[in-house]
Amino acid sequence: MTTPVPKKSVRGSNSGVAIMAVFDLLGRKWNMRIMWELRRQNLSFRAIQQTCDGMSPSVLNNRMKQLMEAKLVVSSSNGYELTQLGQSLMNTLDPLRNWSQEWETELSVNSSE
Repeated sequence: MTTPVPKKSVRGSNSGVAIMAVFDLLGRKWNMRIMWELRRQNLSFRAIQQTCDGMSPSVLNNRMKQLMEAKLVVSSSNGYELTQLGQSLMNTLDPLRNWSQEWETELSVNSSE
């Protein structure tokens, strides 16, 4: 499976527009979860596997290769960590996380009416 990158066709779009590559990359199973787990600390391969509900080593290895090829994650002597670009992406998603909490609250209020 190829890594989604800007200026290339991705699932759902042949345009090469960067935002479509981001949506494809983050929409692939486990990629967003891995980045979420790395947002605050470096983790070893085994620690990532454990925090991600024990996903298989082959799947994790494939996902780490994708995230490293996309330049969002790097391997260091302290394990895996987000690159500046990866951290920037996670910070960019903060408003979306805030919005999703508002949405959750709104749905809870409306379901009790």
